Amino acid sequence: MTVWRGYIGNETLKIGELAEMANVTKRTVDYYTNLGLLKAERSASNYRYYSVGELERLRLIEGYKRKNLSLEDIKDIFKQEKEVASAIEETGLQLKNKMDGLNEELQEVISLIKKEEKNELLLKKQISHESMALIKSLLVLLV
Repeated sequence: MTVWRGYIGNETLKIGELAEMANVTKRTVDYYTNLGLLKAERSASNYRYYSVGELERLRLIEGYKRKNLSLEDIKDIFKQEKEVASAIEETGLQLKNKMDGLNEELQEVISLIKKEEKNELLLKKQISHESMALIKSLLVLLV
């Protein structure tokens, strides 16, 4: 995707800005980018721009390195995080679909209840007060 510096404002950083903010060299940023640990977008003039999220990711990489993790281990951690996020998203989608189905069923039940209430009102209009009293008395005896 081509990015134009004039249109992206302060939400992206050039490689030097990113390196300075993370207290690493531009060469380190370049190396991590080539390994796939960081992602850059290229402008029409082929400059690399990094999102602010990549700054946080770079700081995370450096933190893992201070804990003596290899870059391959860090890459595996990021891969696992991505898989977990994908699984969570899939589960959320499945739950949403189930909720949508339950909502549809609920709407059908509500519709049936409304129809039943209308039928009950029509029935009450057709039955005389004396007949209704008799029906209620019979129901009391049955219960």
